[in-house]
Amino acid sequence: MNHLAEIESLLYVAGDEGIALAQIAQLIHLDEPAVRQLLEKLANRYRGNTESGLNLIQAEDIYKLVTKKEYATLLKTYFDGPVSTSISQAALEVLAIIVYRQPITRIEVDEVRGVQSSGAIQTLLARQLISEKGRKDGPGRPILYGTSTYFLDYFGLESLDELPPLEQLALDADVDGSEGGTADLYYRQFEQRLNETDTTSEETSKGEQ
Repeated sequence: MNHLAEIESLLYVAGDEGIALAQIAQLIHLDEPAVRQLLEKLANRYRGNTESGLNLIQAEDIYKLVTKKEYATLLKTYFDGPVSTSISQAALEVLAIIVYRQPITRIEVDEVRGVQSSGAIQTLLARQLISEKGRKDGPGRPILYGTSTYFLDYFGLESLDELPPLEQLALDADVDGSEGGTADLYYRQFEQRLNETDTTSEETSKGEQ
């Protein structure tokens, strides 16, 4: 198997948290000096490739993929659109989980959803809807995530207390026979507020024209 491709795959799923040199070495069964050489080769490949919008950066022994600075304006335009049209449902599900379970680690989000969530978390960080809230005590000291001040501003909230309690949604789901796992429960609770906000944004935009 191609070790460079393996490393690139790991960097992609690690998302904004990045991945440690030692962890890469353990996962692809190579010693750390060999992995470091491959990482340097991959970084040079990104830097020299004008047809790629990515760079590989390093902070101590943590590596992660980022977008190149020259595409910042393009990405800002993308992220300035309405949340429901510029973010996938998967990312919105992750956001809903974070809203109701914060502070929460990526692994804990993964456990609720049953699938990997690093890409969605990276998107939410880029949209400034969530932010890092420190690190959890324990092995690896994983990053804790929570909603940002911008999240409250965007959805017209003074505090998270204005969102309907999750317990009420669970009761409603029992009454109407709705099916779905815990992640669906969080998302359905959050979806109504999202739709209300996007409708308000569209009406405001039309009024300004």
